[in-house]
Amino acid sequence: MREDMGEVTTSLQRPVTNTGRSKLVRHVDSFEIQPPTPPSHNGVPRSAWARARRRVSRWHRPYTAMLLLIDFAAVVLADWIAQEAFGQARAGFYNAQADPTWFYTVAFLLLPLGWLVILWGNRAYDRRYMGLGPDEFKRVIRAGVAVAATVSFIAFATKTDLSRYTVGFALLGALLLILLGRILTRFTLHAVRRRTGQAGHRMVLVGTLPECLEVYVAVTRNPSAGLVPVAIHITDGYAAARGIQTPVPVYAGRDVLALVREVGGDTIAVCGSASAEPGELRRLAWQLEGSGVDLVVAPQLTDIAGPRVHIRPIEGLPLLHVEEPTLSGPALLVKNLMDRVAAGLGLLLLVPVFLLIGTAIRLSDPGPVFFRQPRVGHEGRTFRVWKFRTMYVDAEDRLAGLVDQNETDGMLFKMKHDPRVFPVGRFLRASSLDELPQLINVLWGEMSLVGPRPLPADDGDFLGDVRRRLLVRPGMTGLWQVSGRSDLSWDEAVRLDLYYVDNWSLAYDLSILWRTVGVVLARKGAY
Repeated sequence: MREDMGEVTTSLQRPVTNTGRSKLVRHVDSFEIQPPTPPSHNGVPRSAWARARRRVSRWHRPYTAMLLLIDFAAVVLADWIAQEAFGQARAGFYNAQADPTWFYTVAFLLLPLGWLVILWGNRAYDRRYMGLGPDEFKRVIRAGVAVAATVSFIAFATKTDLSRYTVGFALLGALLLILLGRILTRFTLHAVRRRTGQAGHRMVLVGTLPECLEVYVAVTRNPSAGLVPVAIHITDGYAAARGIQTPVPVYAGRDVLALVREVGGDTIAVCGSASAEPGELRRLAWQLEGSGVDLVVAPQLTDIAGPRVHIRPIEGLPLLHVEEPTLSGPALLVKNLMDRVAAGLGLLLLVPVFLLIGTAIRLSDPGPVFFRQPRVGHEGRTFRVWKFRTMYVDAEDRLAGLVDQNETDGMLFKMKHDPRVFPVGRFLRASSLDELPQLINVLWGEMSLVGPRPLPADDGDFLGDVRRRLLVRPGMTGLWQVSGRSDLSWDEAVRLDLYYVDNWSLAYDLSILWRTVGVVLARKGAY
C-alpha cells in the first residue's frame, strides 16, 4: 500500500490532513498571508566532508584562532621556563647536548602541536563550550592528563631517558598557563558582549508565548552568556499575543528556518511544550541539517544546574534524570570544616583591621562598635548576626519616618542615601567591611562563608518558596551578592538564593568567593 506523504516543514505547526493527504496551511502574521517556505533540500550534507557555513555569528572563528595561538605560546613558554630553570642538559632529554636540534624540535614544536591536537580532540575548541561555564576548563584539564599519559607512553615505548621532574614541571606549567590564557580570553569575550552586544548567538525562540518569555528572561539575565533572542515564533497563533508587549518581534505560522534567515539568526530554541508533538522536533532537526543553524531545546526545568541533570537514553528516548540537591553528606561536612578554619584564620589576621574600624566608628558617633540583630538561620533557628555599626544610635527610632521612602520591594528596607548612616558607615557599607564581624557567626557554626543572606527575624514567616532558603546555613556572601546586591528586586534575589540551595557545590562556593572579590572592589549595589 502506497502512502502519500506531505512535505516536511519547519513551522512546528501540525498540517491539516484530509483523506490521508497533507496540505500546507496558510497562516496570518502581522504583515501578510504567507505560506510556509518549502525546504530547498532534505537537510543531509552531500558528502562526508561537506559542512554548512554559518551565515551569522562567526565570532568563534577568530576567537578559536586566538586560543590556538595562545595555547601554543603557553606550551612553548612552559618548556622554555623548564629549560631555563633546570638547564638544557636536564630539560627533558639527558643527552640534549649531543643532539640540541632534536631537543628544540620536540620541546618547541612537536610537543606544542601535540597539545593542540589533544586539546582539539577533547573538544576544548568547540564553540558550544567556549566562553561560559566550567566545561571548557574541564576539557583543558582532561587534555592535560591525556598529554601526560601520551608523553609517558612514548617515553616508555622508545626507552627515552627523560628527567621526570623537568617534564612534569613543563607539563604542569603548560596546563596552568593554558588555563590562565582561557580565563583572560574569556574575560575579554565577556567584556565585548556586555559593551557591544556582539560575539553571541542570535536566537529565535519557538513555543507558546509564556514559555518563550520565560526562556527570554533566563537567557538575557547574563549578557556574558552571549545568547541574544531576536524573535519569537509562537505556536498557538497571534491571538495568544494580542495586547501583550514583547521585548522582540513575535511571529506565527511561519516556516521557522525561513524566519531564522530573515531575522539574521543562527540558533533555534524550542521552548517547553513546543516539542511535545510526536516527531515534530525530530523533523525540525532533519530540516536543519546542513543549514548552519543550531537547534537547542529548553525544557521546563528552570534553575536546575547541569550537574544535577543527566541524559539517560532508554530505547531511543532521551530521558532527563534530575538528581536531588546535595543538602547533606561528606561534601557538606567538608564545607563546614572549611568555613570554621577560614573564619578562625580570618579573625586572627584581621585583628588590626577590626581595631582600626572600631576606632573610626567611635570617633564618628559615640556608641557601640558592633551592631547585633536577630536573624533567621538554618532550619528556622534564630541567631544574632555580628556587624560593624554603620548607623547613628537612634536609627531604629527614625525608621518609622522613612518607611515610605523604601527603594526596594520585599522583606528588606534599603535607601541609597539613607540619612541614618554616618559617613564612615557609608564607606564601610560600600566596601562591605561592615560584614567582616560575621566571621564570628561562621566560627560558631551559625553562618557559612557562602550561602543565602540571613534575613531579619521580624520580617515575616518565611512561607512558600522563601522558606526553602533555610535548608542551608546563611552566608556572608552568596549568589545574590555577586549578581547585583541591593540593585536586584526581591523576587530576583529569592530566585538566586533558591538556585544556590538547589545547586550548591564546593566548586560553586569557591567560584562565588572569587566573584565576591570583584564585586567588593567595584562597590556595585552596596548601600
